[in-house]
Amino acid sequence: MRKKQVLAGFLMLATVGLLAGCGGAGATETVPADEVPLVSQEADKIVAEAVIEPARWSELRFDVSGDVAEVTVQEGDAVAAGDLLARLATGDLERAVAQAELSLRQAQVRLEQLQEPPDEADVQAAEAAVGDAGAAYQEAVKNQTVTEHSVSVGDDVRAARYARDETYRRYQAMVSRFGEDDHKTAAAHDAYLDALGAYNRAVENAELQRISAQNEVTRAYHALEGAQSELDKLLEGASEKEVEAAQLEIEAAALSLEEARSSLEEAVLVAPFDGVVVTVEVDPGDVVAAGEVVLVLATLDQLQARTVDLTELDVARVVEGQVAAVTVDALPDVELRGRVARIGLQSEDYRGDVTYPVYVELDEDVPELRWGMTAMVEIEAD
Repeated sequence: MRKKQVLAGFLMLATVGLLAGCGGAGATETVPADEVPLVSQEADKIVAEAVIEPARWSELRFDVSGDVAEVTVQEGDAVAAGDLLARLATGDLERAVAQAELSLRQAQVRLEQLQEPPDEADVQAAEAAVGDAGAAYQEAVKNQTVTEHSVSVGDDVRAARYARDETYRRYQAMVSRFGEDDHKTAAAHDAYLDALGAYNRAVENAELQRISAQNEVTRAYHALEGAQSELDKLLEGASEKEVEAAQLEIEAAALSLEEARSSLEEAVLVAPFDGVVVTVEVDPGDVVAAGEVVLVLATLDQLQARTVDLTELDVARVVEGQVAAVTVDALPDVELRGRVARIGLQSEDYRGDVTYPVYVELDEDVPELRWGMTAMVEIEAD
């Protein structure tokens, strides 16, 4: 008997020491009662705090920005999945769709043209263009030859050169005979300057004619090359790279059209499920940004209880389908029955504890029950 008492005392002291050690070397304070997790575990029950919420609810938003054109519901309205809730002004979006459709059709036509065999009339026209360009080139070469060997151009230059040289000899003769200051010498000098200017102009004119004829040959040659290239391209058809580029243009235009149509669809907000409109945040004429909450929709006729402080030690004993009892603080005389419908996969932090939400589906509908009410859940664990 004595040994049993000593052993019991030793175990008690060891337990007290272990608890003190868990709190640290200087841990002497007790945990206030209001900070102790409210989850309690009996032999066959788990009790946890909970909150009442809809089985399904959603904050609905437009994925595009714009002016609100219409809001078709009010707070408290019951709606069915697919019902129109609100829409934006869509003038600009509709024009964007039309432009995208036009761009896609243009890209398709271009590919069709590249893949079609050449039209006989087009081939004949291209061949005629080559013939005309070739004739023009031959004429330009001929004109260049004539210009370079032109008698008139050569005579003009030779006559001007003769006049220049002759007036210069007269001027030199006057200088030798009368000196440089004599008026006759001055007149001879002026005549020489006039002849020199006429000669220079004749040379310049001849050079301009030669350059003009040469440039005309160059232009005619390039025109012939271009006409021949167009004919060759027409006869050969489109290259693989050209076809590939046209196909890529079609794909890009199709993507642009898809985006434009998607933006137009996103300007209409419809109910994703049956429910009740809880809040409406916008009015017609308001400007909304993409992602801004427009209204909240919830299944207020399908409420559930979600635990908030069920610890990781207790959630291991919870499985879907277990029977649960729910009591609501605001309705102390009402006890609701339900079953565990779902267990959260990701942990949450509650007052420093690792907790998991457990969702209890209620078996009955109580009109007085409201979204956000606090409750207690008692789960009959295995």
